[in-house]
Amino acid sequence: MTDTTERQKGSTWLWWFPPARWLAEYRAAWLPSDIVAGITLAAYAIPVSLAYAGLAGLPPQVGIYGYLLGGIGYALFGSSRQLAIGPTSAISLMIAGTVGAMAEGDVQRYAQIASLAAFTVAALSLFAWLLRLSVLVKLISDSILVGFKAGAGLTIAMTQLPSLFGVKGGGHNFFERAFLLAGQLGEVQYLVLIVGVVAIGLIVLGERLLPGKPVALGVVILAIIAATVLGLPALGVPITGEIPAGLPSLAGPALRLRDVEGIVPLAAGCLLLAYIEGVSAARTFAAKHGYALDPRQELLGIGVANLAAALGQGYPVAGGLSQSAVNDKAGARTSLALVFASITLALCLLFLTGLLENLPKAVLAAVVLTAIYGLLDFPALFRMFKLSRLDFLAATIALVAVLLLGILDGILLAASASILLLLARVSRPHVAFLGRVPGTNSYSDLDRHPENEPLTDAIAFRPEASLIYVNADAVLESVLSRLEMAAPAVIRLAVCDLSAAPYLDLAGSRMLHELHAELTRRGIILRIVGAHGAARDLLRADGLEQKVGGLYRAATLDTVLSSDIAA
Repeated sequence: MTDTTERQKGSTWLWWFPPARWLAEYRAAWLPSDIVAGITLAAYAIPVSLAYAGLAGLPPQVGIYGYLLGGIGYALFGSSRQLAIGPTSAISLMIAGTVGAMAEGDVQRYAQIASLAAFTVAALSLFAWLLRLSVLVKLISDSILVGFKAGAGLTIAMTQLPSLFGVKGGGHNFFERAFLLAGQLGEVQYLVLIVGVVAIGLIVLGERLLPGKPVALGVVILAIIAATVLGLPALGVPITGEIPAGLPSLAGPALRLRDVEGIVPLAAGCLLLAYIEGVSAARTFAAKHGYALDPRQELLGIGVANLAAALGQGYPVAGGLSQSAVNDKAGARTSLALVFASITLALCLLFLTGLLENLPKAVLAAVVLTAIYGLLDFPALFRMFKLSRLDFLAATIALVAVLLLGILDGILLAASASILLLLARVSRPHVAFLGRVPGTNSYSDLDRHPENEPLTDAIAFRPEASLIYVNADAVLESVLSRLEMAAPAVIRLAVCDLSAAPYLDLAGSRMLHELHAELTRRGIILRIVGAHGAARDLLRADGLEQKVGGLYRAATLDTVLSSDIAA
């Protein structure tokens, strides 16, 4: 252990305040890179935050508040040095799809509920941090996440297409929105469509020619100039309108939790999305730059970021791969880049909001549509279909759930499906029935290796999973079924190899007792080999050691077969 580590452990507070660590190592040569990265991130954030705020059904400046305040909060307590915090497409759509019903048409209440959601995310994050609950997100598999992102991407795209076509749109889920949009295609405003399509083309082309540059901001500037010079608002092209100048005023929540039914599930869904996406992106950059990421600390970072955003009347924020990639490519060395991004955004709010008034909404739709492209990972879905139908089923459940039910109910159903599929996998473990590898004293699965030599007068089996309450009966059923297939009068010995079962609970021990009783009734001896230390302790405490002739570390399948059959 290094002297530095000892000093840090001696000052416990350093572990909860990451800047105290990286500032101690900060080099003056890094400062220009962090400044440039901060300005570049702000340039990326302006069009994206305006678009996502509109997607969330909130005033455009609220999106900028999220980047400005959330970035400062995360810089103080997050452990990633490149992760960028701000509104995301999925959380914005979740807010839009859930808060509307809660607000019952009241615009002021809508904004207050969105802000309360951010306060609640902050509280849940702190609660999860205190109880070390970061491990719970591992219950959502990568397969579920691929399907969820694809469903979210398609749903978000469908919410933006009406703005792109210049029609009213409507609907509550993907299919209803698609049906209503199809019925409104005769009302398309072609000038609006041309503006949106040109914006999409410019963004896509610019990102290919100038990777890592704030292309979207350049397109937004061009769109504002074109709208002003050509008089597009007078021709019926919808625009953003006036954006209030000035910094956000800080205040506590205007509502209480008990005032809004359903706010906790909404915040829990937002936190789940924020943590999974944020940690996934943060791990990518931590591995690239060779520093340690603390998953538990990320809960605290996300919590403080949401608290800061909520104080400025913002809605829940999260770390995302796209904005973090911009930050990283621009040269960010530490979280100080987020502080410079916030300073840049503050200057824009003070002096430049008037320039955004003539920004066509079709351009904001184009920004969203191009930003969500990375959510649609169809090659990963095709790969699952070829390699693992169970993983493909999990992804499909998540995708369809989001399309049918929306983001919030979709992520909750996807999380439930992930747990159920995990239990389904564990509940039917493979039980390998062993045969001798020819010419050796080793044994392996007869079904996978038919050339193995079958055992004479004995049966040996190896459960290839922990023996717990969800699968113990399935293992017992497999062993008894195999015994029925063999000639009962020939089998004198059954050996259970527990080397592939790292954990065993009382249900597993109970199953072995039942197996011993059934084998004894048939005149068959039961022996156990390969049990791990904790499993041996439990079996001894449960009185099984005497029934199986001992539980010895040195006992192997070959020695047991040789001694018991010979006897």
